[in-house]
Amino acid sequence: MMKQRWRSAIAAAALCAAAGAAWGQGYPDRPVRLIVPFPPGGSVDYVARNIAPVLSQKLGQTVVVDNKGGASGTIGTAELARAPADGYTLMLAFDSHAVNGSLHKNLSYDTIKSFDYISLIGTMPAVLLTAKKTGITTLQQFLDYARAHPGQLNYGSSGVGGSNHLNLAALAARTDIKLTHVPYRGGGPMFNAVLGGEVDVVIASLPTIVGFVQGGRLNALAIGTAQPAPALPDVPPIATLVPGFEAYSWVGMLAPAGRPARRGAQARAAGLERHLGDAAGEGQHGAGRLQYRVQLAGAIPAARAGRIAALGQADPGHGHQDRIGRLSP
Repeated sequence: MMKQRWRSAIAAAALCAAAGAAWGQGYPDRPVRLIVPFPPGGSVDYVARNIAPVLSQKLGQTVVVDNKGGASGTIGTAELARAPADGYTLMLAFDSHAVNGSLHKNLSYDTIKSFDYISLIGTMPAVLLTAKKTGITTLQQFLDYARAHPGQLNYGSSGVGGSNHLNLAALAARTDIKLTHVPYRGGGPMFNAVLGGEVDVVIASLPTIVGFVQGGRLNALAIGTAQPAPALPDVPPIATLVPGFEAYSWVGMLAPAGRPARRGAQARAAGLERHLGDAAGEGQHGAGRLQYRVQLAGAIPAARAGRIAALGQADPGHGHQDRIGRLSP
């Protein structure tokens, strides 16, 4: 099924296959840099700025969020790959990391071999949204208009290959509609575009859109979960009209590959992965607030977590070019 193929492609970066969690006794003894490979304002930036203050407290050193956006996250990711493998440069990866190896042929890094995958932080349901100027307020209206006016509706994304690109392309393919894709350099610029009416439609992660919807600045048509989300209880599932359709994105933590073997035995002692879980659970806005919008890794249903873990044994990020070509409108 389409949802299974695309959730496979998106999840295939194997973030559940967590590596050792830190870099030796006494770590950290200076500030830790946390790269966000997108501009401020998107889903990854939201998660980073929620967990960084709590992670700083847990580790006893400042965790500094450093936005390095551009090229679907590959600019910041290349910077991570060049960093020393000492635990003082980390990165939050988004789902686009899984397919960048297929979309960009001249990357300076290997999507798999250049990194240690520390932990999946969580997944986020996607919400289908329209600009206020469209007057489209329901999923049925959206589908009817798109079928009657092929190619006239344009949709924004945070870049080619990200979940908001692939999820809307998949929805278009499932419902036999034609949309025009307009990629941006991250979630922040994408939101500016739809808020300003530059694009008509986006599908975006729940954490970043709640305020826009509750403030009446965007229309929420449907959500990519099987049931409505607590944060938006009146927004129906996409699956009510497109049976079986689900849409998620994920965020996980990466480090440069090549941590010294002599320190590997002490990896668990520093407890970065445990602290990361604590930070995600508490969040900057108070205990449980992040979890209200992000399904944290510890809360992911066992069946889905198992599928993600199994995908990690495959060839993440490769072999999906044909699907991307077929689904890109």
